[in-house]
Amino acid sequence: MASDIESQALIDRREAIRRVSALLGGVALVGGSNLLTGCKGQESALGRTATFSPEDIAFLDEVADTILPETKTPGAKAAKVGAFMALMVTDSYGPSEQKAFRDGMRALDDASLTANKSTFVAATPAQRLALLVPLDRAQKAERDANEAKYRSERERWLNTPTSDVKDVKHPDGPPPHYFRMMKELALLGYFTSEIGYTKAMRYTEVPGRYDPCLPYVKGEKSWAPHA
Repeated sequence: MASDIESQALIDRREAIRRVSALLGGVALVGGSNLLTGCKGQESALGRTATFSPEDIAFLDEVADTILPETKTPGAKAAKVGAFMALMVTDSYGPSEQKAFRDGMRALDDASLTANKSTFVAATPAQRLALLVPLDRAQKAERDANEAKYRSERERWLNTPTSDVKDVKHPDGPPPHYFRMMKELALLGYFTSEIGYTKAMRYTEVPGRYDPCLPYVKGEKSWAPHA
């Protein structure tokens, strides 16, 4: 039974990652397959989030809530997405990605102090949004440029004769922008939370009625995958 439950949890997280990837334009999420198993071993995982202080988690809550604010449904802060982000960074990201994420948190707070004379947490919702919008554009532009460079370098590596391959380094994947990581984790955390499942999407507990074909009405919420 335990293995069945664990298998179902992984299937659901795969579906969530697929949906978040679609929201981000089909790009692969930072952390890759590690995101699928990041919440296994809950006790040890929670212990490792000690590297994120309560103030850090409050900061991440506000970042996530700026990305997914309260509208007709509760926002990311109500879903406690900040704690989820801290957990996934600690459990699923490599050392360089964790450093980029933490450096990004400091850079974002410094940018808020420069622009607004206040920390990001103390800034108004409008001030926070004004900081994140250009960051989102920047991460998209950086991702596109890095991917184009990576494809070019990889093509050169693949076409190098075997005798000369030692002189050509296999290119690493493009380094992630810190806001890309924040945005991915905010979306993933929200749409796998109880609030995301039951408030932002339509959810029917299993077992339930089977409807093989339902009419779609434009503007309706999508159906949540089953937990």
